[in-house]
Amino acid sequence: GLIRVDFVSGAVQHRRQFGGGKGQMIAKAVGLKSSFRPKILDATAGLGKDAFVLATLGCTLQLHERNPAVFALLSDGLRRAKDYAKVEDLELMDILSNISLDACDSLDYLRALSQQADSSKPDVIYLDPMFPERQKSASVKKEMKAFHSLVGEDADADEMLDLALALVEYRVVVKRPKKAPFISERKPSFQLEGKSGRYDIYTVKKMP
Repeated sequence: GLIRVDFVSGAVQHRRQFGGGKGQMIAKAVGLKSSFRPKILDATAGLGKDAFVLATLGCTLQLHERNPAVFALLSDGLRRAKDYAKVEDLELMDILSNISLDACDSLDYLRALSQQADSSKPDVIYLDPMFPERQKSASVKKEMKAFHSLVGEDADADEMLDLALALVEYRVVVKRPKKAPFISERKPSFQLEGKSGRYDIYTVKKMP
């Protein structure tokens, strides 16, 4: 069946309208406050759902996606959303203006950034690395099954976390399945847990 990115209707639109605003766990994970909306590097953008939620809350998002097929899906979704928003939804246009997307391998980007002495650091780096597909996959959504077949496992997640911690201004946030091990066996500063997933938060310094 058809798989595409949709920021205009369906579950994404419902979450935008009724998702709980700044009380959402992801907002707490990135340190969002009324007085501070962080600039976030989403280093593993995927289908952009988490980035869109954060953009609706006023954060500025720089998205990186290295898989060409996934990038094409996300780029197409953003383009269609902008075409719709220009005519039908100016609030959505404001949200989309907070999002930039690059076809980029974040590992290469972070390596290059580490060589630039005067580079500006992102306030938060957000990582959602692909994990091995569960054996009991009947309940896994078709888009995630497609992801596993396209992307596979992010085997470089350990190095990505190490580089992110060296370059971020305030914190690195890692999204994980609830029972998954820590990346690089590195214990986070603290965690936020939901029903099926969690956020591992690695703090570098206190946020403003």
